[in-house]
Amino acid sequence: MRKIATIIVTASLLASCGSKEQSVESAINSQDLKTIRTKKDELDKKQQELASQIKLLSAEIAKLDTNKKVPLITTEKAVNTEFVHYLDLQGNVQTKKNVLVYPEMPGQLVKIYVKEGQRVAKGQALAKIDDGGLSQQVAQVEAQAALAKTTFDRQKRLWDQKIGSEIQYLQAKTTYETTMRSVNQLKEQLAKSVIRAPFTGIVDDVIKEQGTVVAPGPGAEVFRVVNLGDMYIETDVPESYISSVKKGKKVEVEFPILGTTVSSTVRQAGNFINPANRTFKVEVAVPNKDRTIKPNLTAKLRINDYTNPSAILIPQSIISENGKGEQYVFVVDSIENKAGKTTGVAKQVIITTGKTQGDVIEILSGIKSNDEIVLEGARSVKNGQQVQILNLAAKNVAQKNK
Repeated sequence: MRKIATIIVTASLLASCGSKEQSVESAINSQDLKTIRTKKDELDKKQQELASQIKLLSAEIAKLDTNKKVPLITTEKAVNTEFVHYLDLQGNVQTKKNVLVYPEMPGQLVKIYVKEGQRVAKGQALAKIDDGGLSQQVAQVEAQAALAKTTFDRQKRLWDQKIGSEIQYLQAKTTYETTMRSVNQLKEQLAKSVIRAPFTGIVDDVIKEQGTVVAPGPGAEVFRVVNLGDMYIETDVPESYISSVKKGKKVEVEFPILGTTVSSTVRQAGNFINPANRTFKVEVAVPNKDRTIKPNLTAKLRINDYTNPSAILIPQSIISENGKGEQYVFVVDSIENKAGKTTGVAKQVIITTGKTQGDVIEILSGIKSNDEIVLEGARSVKNGQQVQILNLAAKNVAQKNK
């Protein structure tokens, strides 16, 4: 208190002394450069003295004022935690076993053996086309082949016994082989009259009706057969991720329409960069045991492109930027607990950030484990300012009550 009184008396004396001195107006009216400069020097000296005195008064008031306003903040202790970053993309479900089945020969569709939704095995007969008498031709040629075989067998036995001429043996052999080739060719043609499943799957659509005349070529498809067991999603990934998105990377596949999420992996990553959009293709396998996932279904992909097992994460909302473009946050130093209040000093820390995920961001440098980071109130505090930490006081009380 004596120091405050001394400062006030000194200020009063300076003011009283200043009243006997030449006024600013008279110095200006004198139009004497030396006089004006002398007056300015006097005022500059007084200004410095007053500023110093005001600083002393403010410091003393801060010590004595028990009701001063201290910014209220909350903090969170920085901890090392696993940071799993995901690349969010979108794609459509596809299957490599989704084909239209066409007839291989012209004719009337005389019989359809399956219906829509029926599960079929590879090679199973789906429909029959009128063969136009081809089966009768096969029967005739098979009869000729049987006769040729009998003749050949007899001629061979004679030839083995050195009976008969070699030319007779060779003619019988040639006739038999030629007839058998004709039988095989006709059977191959006849086999085309039966439309068979190209793979194990489900008959998704029966396109032609029984009795329809069909022929090979566009527009003549009879069935659509789909296998829902080998499903995948193909999507385009920006080229900047070519070193991080590789075969074997974990993927979370979400189907918004179904309300389900399945876990999978990247089973194939393309090696070609599309010059039009600077992307490469990846293929993600889709498990589909219950057959609920259908081709062309929209899916959201979350590909794990980066993992840090010991990262410090903070909310993006507490980060500020200075005039140099540097990012910074506030941490609290010199933490004390007096009279049930936890106080400290806010300290500005320049940080380097990494990848973001949702509302949090990875801190690469500037913050270490166990630092008390300012959360609420981060935008209103100043560097070096005393602050009151609300949540730390609550934590201390909770610990005492345990």
